[in-house]
Amino acid sequence: MNIVIDLTSFNEFANQSIDKIMLDIFLTVGWIPIAIVFLWGAKELWLFYIRKKWTVGIKYILLAIDIPRGNEQTPKAVENMFSYLAGAHSSAPQDDLIKKYWEGEVQLSFSMEIVSIDGYTQFLIHTPLIYRNLVESAVYSQYSDAEITEVNDYTEGLPTRFPDDEYDVWGAEFIQKRNSAYPIKTYKEFEHQLDPEGYPFKDTMATLMDLCSSLIKGEQLWYQIIIIPIGFDWPDIYEREVNKILGENHKGTWGNKIIDHIMNLITFISQQIYKLGEDSEIKKDEKDDVLKMINLKPKEKKQVEAIHEKVSKLGFECKIRMVYLAKKDVMNKPKVVNGFVGFIKQFATLDLNNIKPDMDRTATSVSYLFKEGRLNRRKNNIVRNYIRRDNKAGRRPGILNIEELATLWHFPVESAVKAPLIQKTPGKKGEPPMSLPVSEEIVTGQLNKIIANEEKMNLAEEIKKSENKNNIFRPNIPRNELNRTMLGEDNNDLKIIKNNNPPANLPFA
Repeated sequence: MNIVIDLTSFNEFANQSIDKIMLDIFLTVGWIPIAIVFLWGAKELWLFYIRKKWTVGIKYILLAIDIPRGNEQTPKAVENMFSYLAGAHSSAPQDDLIKKYWEGEVQLSFSMEIVSIDGYTQFLIHTPLIYRNLVESAVYSQYSDAEITEVNDYTEGLPTRFPDDEYDVWGAEFIQKRNSAYPIKTYKEFEHQLDPEGYPFKDTMATLMDLCSSLIKGEQLWYQIIIIPIGFDWPDIYEREVNKILGENHKGTWGNKIIDHIMNLITFISQQIYKLGEDSEIKKDEKDDVLKMINLKPKEKKQVEAIHEKVSKLGFECKIRMVYLAKKDVMNKPKVVNGFVGFIKQFATLDLNNIKPDMDRTATSVSYLFKEGRLNRRKNNIVRNYIRRDNKAGRRPGILNIEELATLWHFPVESAVKAPLIQKTPGKKGEPPMSLPVSEEIVTGQLNKIIANEEKMNLAEEIKKSENKNNIFRPNIPRNELNRTMLGEDNNDLKIIKNNNPPANLPFA
């Protein structure tokens, strides 16, 4: 039997002009990738529009957190706070197609911030109003004597478009150098049990707090970590990295994946048909797994163990930003920018992961062509994205677990951090003694006078001590008292500090 192949149509197609050939290819199959790109773009535009419409109705507030004086809580307390905030995760935007593609619902995020203005440092949490009780419960559960106050946004009234006549800015997003499956160095690795001074925990916040306190009038440092709650599926992604270390998969190209599926299918069919060597194959696989772990290099073994330890805890999608805004006549980039990068480099583990400034896309530093225009565009973007607390703009968020987050953002341990300009509550709150005769008005009145006089004397004494040490003073008193100080009420003691008021845009109630 003879088989005849007719190539007449192919010859006619090949003998056409090149433009005719290209047109035929486009009309036959070439339009498909263009249609796919068009449909994808239309979907993204629709999602952008509907999500913008949905988020307009979400109100956000800024909460200032004042920790108690003499805080000895380690970052473990803040790690527990992040665990509680994970309760804000909603599966609706991923699982409910109507809410995702028609209503535009998205996962809401939090912004954990530290701001230093003219050397005065404040810890803040930017949160959706609907999660205010969640945030307050998270803080009070670990710091029962903390004070939480809703404040105005400290970024208001500052330039958002550059170049500016008075201000200049340096900013960047900070990204993980390697796959976020690999962890950074956490606070547990900064414990020194044989410390001669008796302080086993070497707080990494000490360098940042010292840097913040060194700022002078006209300088501002903003530090922001946006956290987006996620579900329990993210550890599955990290198994791929473990398999890569163990050599259980190829480079991950589409061709390799197709070949893998074909080979797996052939193997499965052959086993079902012949039913041969099934038990021996199982034993062989188990033996191979043991040998793989034994034959790993020390670095590879450490990486596998570190990845599994990271995915054992809750995780958040995270975006880290830093902005240094200052008046041009006092701006000191080497001190602040290099100091902040040094703070971040504390968490580097060279054989695992580290965090670095994103010099390629978001940092306000450019080279080569059109430098001025590109530089100003980056400055505008980083400042606006920071002010908006935008969790989408810029680089794609990485993933950090709660232990890593608590390492990067936590309240300083006072025994290890000596930064005098951190706002704190004046002391621990306590219940009055049971024998206090509160029903007697005259006794209560006298007691109030005694307490007022003691507070007045303590305030005057604190002012005197501060003036002897340095010229900068911010009393550790409740926010309502500090507001009266700024207003300048008729009080002889309070008038002493009028000339050294904190900056106007420092967050106060």
